[in-house]
Amino acid sequence: MIIEQPAIWLRWLFPRATWRMDHNERSVYLTFDDGPIPEATPFILQTLARYGIRATFFMVGDNVRKYPHLYQQIVDAGHQVGNHTFHHLGGFKHLTKTYIDDTEKANELIKAHLFRPPHGCMSHMEYLFLRRRYRIVMWDLVTRDYSKWMTADDVVANVKKYARNGSIITFHDSLKSIEKLHKALPESLEWLISQGYTFKVFD
Repeated sequence: MIIEQPAIWLRWLFPRATWRMDHNERSVYLTFDDGPIPEATPFILQTLARYGIRATFFMVGDNVRKYPHLYQQIVDAGHQVGNHTFHHLGGFKHLTKTYIDDTEKANELIKAHLFRPPHGCMSHMEYLFLRRRYRIVMWDLVTRDYSKWMTADDVVANVKKYARNGSIITFHDSLKSIEKLHKALPESLEWLISQGYTFKVFD
């Protein structure tokens, strides 16, 4: 439960971050972390387009540098973009200035007002600085599509078990997840649609 759906105490660490949207609205917010990459992003975009769904992509600046055409495809398709640092830095492994500079370097390419820390980790000083410049978006449900211990069916099961009104659902635009997403993403979308959920992106 702590992994798939963060515990209350974890949300208290970053009280002004966005963990979940309106509890009373039958909607969810799909997010994809770590891209864009040619092995995964095109499939995700094609799948979202097939169902007429918009999502938010939290992108790594260095990937945007290497694959600017994929970044542009995401934007042109009407999806929202977010900053995920330039080098996918862990917040506790670097000096605050290094982390902030890496985030700002990424935003020269991504041009986002949303930020999500890689692994959901950042120091209190990083949080205090970044919340003044970005809307910090965390999550209500991590599908764990990146885990080598999870199957595609397990990913779908997590969506079915933990999705709820206002959920911010995190998938990954990555090599670790794409094989599972070929099955898990369309099945998850079809189940969410069947349950009456609409799909929204952040302002």
